[in-house]
Amino acid sequence: MKLRTLVILILFPALLEAQQKKEIALAVAQDTLLHKKKDSANVHEVPQIDIYDVAKSIFFKHKSPNKKTDTALTKPVFSAVPAVGYTLTSRLAVTLSGNMAFRPLADSKASTVTASAAYTQNKQFTIPIESNIWLDHDLYNLVGDYRLYKYPQSTFGLGSDSWIGNEDPMDYAYFRFYELLMRRLVPDLYFGAGYILDYHWGIVDESGVKNFPKDSVTAYQAYGASNSSLSTGFTVNLLYDHRDYSINPSRGVYANIQYRDNMKVIGSTRGWQSVIIDLRKYYKFPESSHNVLALWSYNWLVISGHPPFLDLPGTSWDPFSSTGRGYIQGRFRGAQMVYQEAEYRFGITRNGLLGAVVFVNAETFSAAEGTPLEKLQPGYGLGARIKLNKASATNICIDYGFGTQGSKGLFINIAELF
Repeated sequence: MKLRTLVILILFPALLEAQQKKEIALAVAQDTLLHKKKDSANVHEVPQIDIYDVAKSIFFKHKSPNKKTDTALTKPVFSAVPAVGYTLTSRLAVTLSGNMAFRPLADSKASTVTASAAYTQNKQFTIPIESNIWLDHDLYNLVGDYRLYKYPQSTFGLGSDSWIGNEDPMDYAYFRFYELLMRRLVPDLYFGAGYILDYHWGIVDESGVKNFPKDSVTAYQAYGASNSSLSTGFTVNLLYDHRDYSINPSRGVYANIQYRDNMKVIGSTRGWQSVIIDLRKYYKFPESSHNVLALWSYNWLVISGHPPFLDLPGTSWDPFSSTGRGYIQGRFRGAQMVYQEAEYRFGITRNGLLGAVVFVNAETFSAAEGTPLEKLQPGYGLGARIKLNKASATNICIDYGFGTQGSKGLFINIAELF
């Protein structure tokens, strides 16, 4: 989960001079591998810097630089930011977010592991870990998504016509385990399968606390309430990944189609099937610049069966919790989700330290299975980018988004959302 917080304080990461030398060497080598087009000669016209360089210039300005170059491309590069923040749903929150990027071999795609841990005043505790590992000269791609949540969170009914005033506070614990193995068929095209598990337990519907009279029936109760639910099964996946870099792409195409079959025979509360179609396209715009126009289409469709309520498609419940800037997580939920987004990313400083984005998105949901898609709900906003680590192209992303019915707020993340 990407913690949506208003940052009160960002505590600067510890800085080790020896690691910084390795990161600078890796940045140069990575640039050679990733940018083989004619504009590559312009990449380092102005030396690129990140906040580690800024800290180094302050705290190590009296030390003589060591000119020795480290060419060990397989060494991992780490980025981390602890922070204290506040949202209406979490109240005071303390979080630590970071990622690791590395190349198993010099000619491999960059592998990444992203993780965070957070505890909030609303007694929410979250540990999400996402991994994207390339193996054997990119012949195999191992993708993992693991989460452990103790997670009080409100729902607002089904479909995108739901009213924000129908807030239904809920509480539950959640464990996710997804592991997919993909094999390359031809360059950039992969086919594979995986095992997935979503387990919710200790589910409490706290209707009556806010806007619901005690004798009313909430959407959760009408759909089919239970104390726990388990959805587990297997997936078949087709992936095409022709991006130049996964953390912060500047060009290329990404397409992922996943079919999921949750089977009662291996423990699922109910049998149901779904498909996810995830499409992304990146353009350098203008071509000679570092600016990027990023387009995203994310479509999450239940094709048969009756999923548990908390396993239905929902805003910001995609694998990287990225959909729906302008709305809180879980604002819209339903059997069918269609989502589109466009974002323009541009630099402010030529050294790459500061940048900005503008974005617009739209989402529509059906309610229960067999019902049509409802009203299209737009979101839009702008954001700032601060280069956390130039070697892994990782940014601190601070966005302010607006939605309908008064939805708005700050969205903080490590690395681009898509």
